[in-house]
Amino acid sequence: MDETIVVQGRRVTPQDVARIRQLRLENPGWSRRRLSQSVAEEWDWRNARGQLKDMAARTLLLKLEARGLVYLPPRRQTASNRMAARSLPRQNWDTTPVECKLAGLCPLTVREVSTDATARVRFAAALAEFHYLGYRGTVGENLQYTVMDCHGRLLACLLFGAAAWKCRARDGFIGWTAGRRERRLHLITNNTRFLILPTVKVPHLASWILGQVMRRLSRDWEQKYGHGIALVETFVERDRFAGTSYRAANWVCLGSTTGRSRQDRYSTLRVPVKDVYVYPLRKDFRRELSS
Repeated sequence: MDETIVVQGRRVTPQDVARIRQLRLENPGWSRRRLSQSVAEEWDWRNARGQLKDMAARTLLLKLEARGLVYLPPRRQTASNRMAARSLPRQNWDTTPVECKLAGLCPLTVREVSTDATARVRFAAALAEFHYLGYRGTVGENLQYTVMDCHGRLLACLLFGAAAWKCRARDGFIGWTAGRRERRLHLITNNTRFLILPTVKVPHLASWILGQVMRRLSRDWEQKYGHGIALVETFVERDRFAGTSYRAANWVCLGSTTGRSRQDRYSTLRVPVKDVYVYPLRKDFRRELSS
């Protein structure tokens, strides 16, 4: 490697790669976790709250290995992430159909559960069982919301995580440069999962949920990570969904993707075409993202 590259939103120099190789050679007994922690510590790579970004460093190391630039310690678990490494506890789901007007479910409770171990397990189990994309855990900054009815029954789950590295429609809408995107991408989050349990058939529930979560999302993100969110994005697979709920909640449809994966920088991963929706959380979101 003889030039600086951008990986995981961070510039990586040839000297950085050489140092990672040196750490690997000098510490043959280290696990991948220990190596990523050491890299994050040496780079003083932290989020806005001062927390070490060791999981981001681990993802960066995996991407460097995929490029053939470093060689990582062997995995100590066969699973690729925490969700695959263990079986989720069996859940007892109430399969009674919920078919009524929205008012009949009130008061509804919207909770952010990413720091609640018990609620987080049920959240994961619901996505794993009922969402068409499944669920394999989270890496990096994320928020997880559940929606319960007045009887404490789980109705819906929403997951927000890392934004796509590039998206032509979104980037054109913002009007930022590649350099500014690199510096400010953490101010965008992606609604990667939105599940309403299959037994729940309540008109206007989905758009109501989106409205409630959008009102608090930036505040919740700042409380957990030390910075707010300026813009939310999501990708709706057009062969499966019409995006009706996002439109009803005043999200803006910017167009469609080109059939590439969210994180694909090399035009090699082909995926279904998706419509791109965004929801600004600040009136001055363009200035905030382009500063």
